[in-house]
Amino acid sequence: MPQANPQHVVLIAGGAVAGSEAAFQFAQRGILCIVLEQNDRPYGKIEDGLPRWHVNLRLQEEKKIDDKLSHPLVHFVPRTKLSRDLSLEEVLVWGLSAVVLALGAWRDRPLPLPGVDQFVGRGFHYQNPLVYWFNHYPEAGYQGPTVEPEDGAIVIGGGLASLDVVKILMLEAVARALAARGHSLALYELERRGIQKVLSELDLSLAGLGLKGCTLIYRRRVEDMPLAEIPEDATPEQTEKTRATRRRLLRTFAEKYLFSFQDQRVPVGYLADGDRLAGLTLAATEVKDGRAVTRSGTEQSAPSRMVVSSIGSIPEPIPGVEMRGEMYRIKDRGTGEVEGLNGVFAVGNAVTGKGNILASLKHGRVVSQHMLEYYLLGTASGYEEVLADAATEAREKVGAVADRLAGQARLPGERVTGILDRVKSLQDRVGYPGDYRQWIDRVRLPQV
Repeated sequence: MPQANPQHVVLIAGGAVAGSEAAFQFAQRGILCIVLEQNDRPYGKIEDGLPRWHVNLRLQEEKKIDDKLSHPLVHFVPRTKLSRDLSLEEVLVWGLSAVVLALGAWRDRPLPLPGVDQFVGRGFHYQNPLVYWFNHYPEAGYQGPTVEPEDGAIVIGGGLASLDVVKILMLEAVARALAARGHSLALYELERRGIQKVLSELDLSLAGLGLKGCTLIYRRRVEDMPLAEIPEDATPEQTEKTRATRRRLLRTFAEKYLFSFQDQRVPVGYLADGDRLAGLTLAATEVKDGRAVTRSGTEQSAPSRMVVSSIGSIPEPIPGVEMRGEMYRIKDRGTGEVEGLNGVFAVGNAVTGKGNILASLKHGRVVSQHMLEYYLLGTASGYEEVLADAATEAREKVGAVADRLAGQARLPGERVTGILDRVKSLQDRVGYPGDYRQWIDRVRLPQV
């Protein structure tokens, strides 16, 4: 390999929404990017966490990621997971300009019910494996996690992801019951038109199909559900309007997909049948000072052959990265800089704590632009683009950027060459041809 020119080199672990956005922001400014991706494809929750009925949205978002990662200054390395195939300690030895952790939040937050995890796969399921199963089980040769949906399931949650879980369970149950009665109806059509409308046209009901439907349990009030964001500095009228919107959204959703909802309930125990979970013990709650407090003496048994926990996703721990509770320990949320690791940043769900695609994208852009402006000090044209957005603050901004420009030298050409040699070795190990478009065409899944 010929000697490379001095330049900045950033390694990004994770190629999905936040990672691809960060890579694109850097590459646009002439900064070389290495993107490690644990899977064949870099789509993350677009592919594995967004339920498969979102066909158009998925294709649209995948195309955005493909366009960003096919930039000539982005070196893609699939089938390579940080902390599994390559440690953070090894990566830091490379002498990179910066490392960006865009690993997403793939580990389900544990249900705070001691002992319940012994029933995983035997009546108890977590959201991420369940959605992965739903998205992929129709594929030929599927060998991932298996789930057998049960009518009358209980879903513990309250956010948008828990509504996806409820919808999956209802669609699966009704589609199978209709098929057993000779009604051939694609699951996508059932999702689009809604269960209530389809059954009404067939002069059927859930009870007529022998189904009870599932129940969503939420620990707070329905108006507290994070289905619509309350604006910052909202007036009391705006706050109440948002709460009314939340109530309306939940009611409309429940009517369309025929599930039940109970708010102000929390699991305090479980029911067992041998080695299987047989339900939960639920207690009532009341909201005091913004917290859901369990009311003693209100416990009731809720038998069910299936319980799904959908209370959020958290990032996987990485050796060498300190944690603050369930999240990475971040020195500054605005920059994403990781506490105690100079030049290591985190973007996306590892910082936001949300599985929301748009939130991840926005944070990836904010952090990468901050790093360009205040840390890596990329090309002049990149800073001119940033500065042009705020002409009235130009003088102050130019001074701040100028101060930083003197503080971070580009990597010498021989170090860049050494880094690229390492990257080529990693790519060869997994059979990556060196061309992103060629690779993605090879590994893209057929449409189901």
